[in-house]
Amino acid sequence: MITAVLPLLIPALTVLVVMVGIAIKRNHRVTAALSCGGLVLSFVALWPAAGVAPVHLTPLLVIDQYALIYMGLVLAASAIVVLLSFPYLEGRSEHKEEFYLLLLLATEGSMVLAAASHMVSLFLALELLSISLYALISYPRTEPLPLEAGIKYLVLAASSSAFLLFGLALLYIAGGSMDLAGMTSFPTDGVARFSYLAGMVLVLTGIGFKLAVVPFHLWTPDVYQGAPLPVTAFVATVSKGGVFAFLLRWLSFGTGSPGASVLPVFGVVAIASMLAGNLLALRQTNLKRLLAYSSIAHMGYFFVAVVAGGDLGRPAATYYLAAYLVSILGAFGSLLMVSDDKHEAETLDDVHGLFWRRPALACVFTAMILSLAGIPLTAGFLGKFYVLTAGASVAAWTLIAVLIVSSTIGLVYYLRIIVAMFAETGGAPRSVSIPGSPFTSRVVLGLLTVCLLVLGVYPSPLWSAITAAASSLSH
Repeated sequence: MITAVLPLLIPALTVLVVMVGIAIKRNHRVTAALSCGGLVLSFVALWPAAGVAPVHLTPLLVIDQYALIYMGLVLAASAIVVLLSFPYLEGRSEHKEEFYLLLLLATEGSMVLAAASHMVSLFLALELLSISLYALISYPRTEPLPLEAGIKYLVLAASSSAFLLFGLALLYIAGGSMDLAGMTSFPTDGVARFSYLAGMVLVLTGIGFKLAVVPFHLWTPDVYQGAPLPVTAFVATVSKGGVFAFLLRWLSFGTGSPGASVLPVFGVVAIASMLAGNLLALRQTNLKRLLAYSSIAHMGYFFVAVVAGGDLGRPAATYYLAAYLVSILGAFGSLLMVSDDKHEAETLDDVHGLFWRRPALACVFTAMILSLAGIPLTAGFLGKFYVLTAGASVAAWTLIAVLIVSSTIGLVYYLRIIVAMFAETGGAPRSVSIPGSPFTSRVVLGLLTVCLLVLGVYPSPLWSAITAAASSLSH
């Protein structure tokens, strides 16, 4: 039992250790090292936990191969954000140590989501994640844009939580259970049927907000633009990973899952997200807003695999998520490398002519952008290939057609970024060095680039692990 729960216990214990350390003496370097060390130790603990899985930890949580795969993705992404955050925070005046506390708490919430087998654990984990994000988004307290973004996220996230909680109450009224395994029969009684459908709509509204899919996407560009760059990377990756895991687990439970009654809704959401995300991104010159709209489109691609479901759809969705995490973390990491303590690189002008100043970084950034666009030899290409294969397996030809058309539209704004980086520039370039040692950032970007290429040309090990994990889901 203890072995199985170690991946969840270690981040929680790391939070306590970091809190005590801050109380004794503030030291940014030590706090960052403790935080990253805790995440790495938790990642290592996944292997002994896999040896005893599956284990049910009360009715609320289940530690199985599927949960461990998603925990691994969340922990790896969080450790990368910690390493990218250290040089970013080093030259800033805010108290730096509490940033890592909030990051660890949000990571814990996302991991609990991956193991949630009950609606109560869903709500508790989402609140732990969301409350930490409120503070992280507005962490630079003296700057107006992060404060505005934090307040917007607070109001909208609180509203979505209210929808979610009300929907959970209606589902309980309809079925008398909040355990995912117990919600396996569609009610036929008139009142119960209405409560079930209404509750399902409200719960999916709350989940849709967290995933930033259309029509619950309006907060995304403002929050991405206003949040500090490391937090934007965190929101785009870790905060969505756990929600992905829960949604796919819920969909795997027979007729009581949302897929049994509202599957067409997922198809409409996928189409709307792919088209709206790519079309709105065409108008953007701010890279953070552009990547925000791009993320909405990527959620639409993910939903194509969700609609497909089955033995191919779930692994395809998970592999696509892994490819997306690597690509988007590399993209935001590249922007961090051309930022300084007074100015974040977030516009096309900030990366204009980057290749002639920092060719290696420009090539890494280009690789990440090409992966997001789904160009061959990158992780993003194989991610889209698996999604298309999953869609074809269930004859979802409309979704496949929209995915192809919208991906083609996406090439336009992705190529604009690449053209800007390789354009010749005149005059003296603005200084673009991160404060403090950039060694950790260079190492992280190097590892992400290697992962990007390996996942693009040799997917077999990860695909096999994901397929085995997806098959461990209860039916």
